[in-house]
Amino acid sequence: ISKAVSTLLCLKFKSKLVKLCSGMIEAGKAYVSANKLFVNGIRDLSQQCKKDEMISVSFSDEAETRPSHFILFDQAQRSVKQQLHNFVKEDVRKFKETKKHFDRVREDMEIAQVKNAQAPRNKPHEVEEATSTLSITRKCFRHLALDYVLQINVLQAKKKFEILDAMLSFMHAQYSLFQQGYNLLDEIDPYMKKLAAELDQLVIDSAMEKREMEHKHATIQQRDFSYDDTKVEFNVDAPNGVVMEGYLFKRASNAFKTWNRRWFSIQNSQLVYQKKLKDSLTVVVEDLRLCSVKPCEDIERRFCFEVVSPSKSCMLQAESEKLRQAWIQAVQASIASAYRESPDTYYIEHLDRTASPSTSSIDSASEPRDRSARGETILQRIQCLPGNEQCCDCGQADPRWASINLGILLCIECSGIHRSLGVHCSKVRSLTLDSWEPELLKLMCELGNSVINHIYEGSYQEQGLKKPLPSSSRQEKEAWIKAKYVEKKFLKKLGSTEILINGERKPERPAAPPRLPSPQVSEDSSGEAELEAEPETSDPEDIRDLHPGALLYKASKARNLPVMAEALAHGADVNLVNDEDEGKTPLIQAVVGGSLIACEFLLQNAADVNQRDSRGRGPLHHATYLGHTGQVCLFLKRGATQNDGDEDGQDPLSIAVQQANADIVTLLRLARMNEEMRESEGPFGQPGDATYLDIFREFSHMASHNPEKLKRRSVHFRHSFR
Repeated sequence: ISKAVSTLLCLKFKSKLVKLCSGMIEAGKAYVSANKLFVNGIRDLSQQCKKDEMISVSFSDEAETRPSHFILFDQAQRSVKQQLHNFVKEDVRKFKETKKHFDRVREDMEIAQVKNAQAPRNKPHEVEEATSTLSITRKCFRHLALDYVLQINVLQAKKKFEILDAMLSFMHAQYSLFQQGYNLLDEIDPYMKKLAAELDQLVIDSAMEKREMEHKHATIQQRDFSYDDTKVEFNVDAPNGVVMEGYLFKRASNAFKTWNRRWFSIQNSQLVYQKKLKDSLTVVVEDLRLCSVKPCEDIERRFCFEVVSPSKSCMLQAESEKLRQAWIQAVQASIASAYRESPDTYYIEHLDRTASPSTSSIDSASEPRDRSARGETILQRIQCLPGNEQCCDCGQADPRWASINLGILLCIECSGIHRSLGVHCSKVRSLTLDSWEPELLKLMCELGNSVINHIYEGSYQEQGLKKPLPSSSRQEKEAWIKAKYVEKKFLKKLGSTEILINGERKPERPAAPPRLPSPQVSEDSSGEAELEAEPETSDPEDIRDLHPGALLYKASKARNLPVMAEALAHGADVNLVNDEDEGKTPLIQAVVGGSLIACEFLLQNAADVNQRDSRGRGPLHHATYLGHTGQVCLFLKRGATQNDGDEDGQDPLSIAVQQANADIVTLLRLARMNEEMRESEGPFGQPGDATYLDIFREFSHMASHNPEKLKRRSVHFRHSFR
């Protein structure tokens, strides 16, 4: 019995030891993981200290000196936990089953003894039965007791070497662990001593550096720190998607119009703000592609700007003029970046539903009309041209974007790719959101997708290539557009557009205007200055034999936009100087030809509005000489200067007065007044007086739609002048 009790107690403590071993192993694993993270942290710190070689190397060595605990825990797992666990589970399970059987037989024998003692003398039958039962039960009990004792003795003998073997294996693991740590530390002992000496030197150097920095700090403290050193940087390609962020004052939309300071940011093509940094984002503009931004000078606060979207507007205030300009530029850059991305379905639907068309349309400025109706008129007039019912580059139906210097219509995805090419290659506008001047609208109606594709896609089928489809990927479309407009891989031989000159879409050519290579001024009896123009000469030269620059030069005067587009596609210099014709340029030739649309086309393709011929006359001089009011208006809007005179000392205004052209005199004087107003208002002045802008807009519409009115005005003024 004592052995049985001892065995049970031993088994109990073994089970407890197995549990403690399991706990130690789990804690050891957590320690190893934490130690691994700590060592990785040391390595990361060493990477940040690469500039200081000594610190970097010491951190790396520290990471390498950590002893490996994996051997210890693995041995504990195998020797203590698994070995003792198997002993407890297998051997003890059999022992417990034998003990239970032994206890049941012992109880049966005790019951048989009680029955045998209770059997009466006068009942021999019961006495015999009780005696027989007791004999059988006693015999079974004694056999089972022998088996029970055998198992106890076997367990007592086995437990000695099982426990000793497990403990000895664990001791070997402990020895290996600490021996490895000792060896590693012993190897770096010389280095640690060297490091300690260098550390002492570092302490001395640090103290000297501290005194030097304190001296510099005391010197700098005497300076004036009242200046504004706020950083005004933004990045539309920031990795975290935040283009710009900072505090702005926002005017509330309630009746009190209170101003509140909020943390604003531009991210994911949205303008959002937070009351506190931990608060959720409040969206001000859901899609920057549907908004515009402008500075505001007509309110009581300074440094204000307004973000306007189709559904609402938001008035914001920066802390300085520099910050205001930075926020305006950041919003504009984000709008441009948003257009370069692929549009989502929501944007397209929202655009169709809420977009406001151009502020100026093909109708007269004096006739107010519904803006949506005018925007639809622009769409209808331009989309009715051949090929304009679908995107010029991928064939997507109902394009709503245009490249104004190429004269084509595009879908929104292709327009984003065109924007990425740069304005020197393609200038993109919206048919529904941007303003459209009359001459620009007529320019779009002169060209179109069919004309331009005949030029830029003339040979792609011969090369065995396929044009992208609306379902093609953005990468395929981008590669096609770059090959088409930048690398110009699909051009046919120069002169292939002749079919468009002699075909149905040949532009109307006006009567031959007076030629002005060498105008001579004379006085008639009434004292009126007139020009003696040289007669126009015919030129039967085949355009296939011309250089692209010469072709552009001739086509500009002939008002033939398809040929002009083909010449530019083949590399013609838009600012070519014709030394054989007094240094005239294609733009001057377009003036001589009397075509407002040809001038607009050249200007959109980077023609210099101030480039002069050998007689010192620019396009504005020539337009004034010839009395082309629409061209004068166009050149002034494009920034033409009128202060310098030609070789005769005459500036455009003096020429207009001499020619008695009332409209041109009015335009030139207004332009000078506007320039003086702009200069007086400083670098942040408005682009011009509202009256000036209205008058120029009126002249633009009249020159495009009712040019005969301008001619009648000039004649009337000339008679009055006489």
